[in-house]
Amino acid sequence: MVKSADFFWRPAAAPTDGSNGRSGVLLIHGLTGTPAEMRSVGKGLLQAGFTVHGVQLAGHCGDEADLLATGWRDWYRSVDEAATLMRQEVDHLFVAGLSMGAVLALKLAIERPNDVQGLGLYGTTFKYDGWAIPAIARLSFLLPIACALGIGRHRSFMESFPYGIKDERIRKRIVGGMLAGDSAAGGLPGNPWPSLAQFISLSHNVRKRLGRVRAPCQAIHASNDDIASLKNVDIIKRHVSARVETVLLEDSYHMVTVDAQRDLLVERSAQFFAAIAAERGGSKGVTSSPQDPPRDSPIVAPSDKKFSIGFEKSL
Repeated sequence: MVKSADFFWRPAAAPTDGSNGRSGVLLIHGLTGTPAEMRSVGKGLLQAGFTVHGVQLAGHCGDEADLLATGWRDWYRSVDEAATLMRQEVDHLFVAGLSMGAVLALKLAIERPNDVQGLGLYGTTFKYDGWAIPAIARLSFLLPIACALGIGRHRSFMESFPYGIKDERIRKRIVGGMLAGDSAAGGLPGNPWPSLAQFISLSHNVRKRLGRVRAPCQAIHASNDDIASLKNVDIIKRHVSARVETVLLEDSYHMVTVDAQRDLLVERSAQFFAAIAAERGGSKGVTSSPQDPPRDSPIVAPSDKKFSIGFEKSL
């Protein structure tokens, strides 16, 4: 049975600096995941003055049968409907997603360019090619064909160490919930082949149309991502037509929204979204980030910050 785990939070009151929460961020979890993996980011952005909505994708937060009853079009419909609801309440709509959620965020920007003003792309995954992915997974591009032939309906790729999380304490808590069967808290422990086939179809759909993305993008990725290598970020930088800011986290693995540097992710995201809203006018509630450096001018943060940042604009 699917459990409700989504959240919709508004700033409690307008702060004295004039904030009114009219900038909002739609947060999208990943495949077999849960809105819980976006809650820390949501709380941080709420404190920064944003309205936040953690959407629950169709078929998620239940059992495997619930997930298998849905496909990528259902997952995107969840995002599209959530964006419509949120757009009624905010003047500036930003969208951020983790892993497959980042791919869905890109699709929303492609389909609704007049609504999406900026994207937070966390651990973007077009393909599973990180160092912890087994070699057999390199053949995952064949899954849509196999599943169309009825092969592998009851098979799954099971999650394995380090489960996308570098911090041992955080890993123990989240993986404990997942393995205990609490899918609303920790997601499912495996990726069913048919659902992975749906993900691959979604990835193909979005990748071939990345040139239509006009919203500025902030790609935050673990430099040593165990699930999705930095080649996924390169795809964004090469093909998205808008400005792309990259932030590489050196003390996190794939699940950057829950791992050790999640607070830094929130800080950078809040600054990025606030700066865009300020450029478009009417932004109140978050301190804007400094003006962007010139194109192809990378910035390296102090070593104790454990992240690096760069700006690029795709041609």
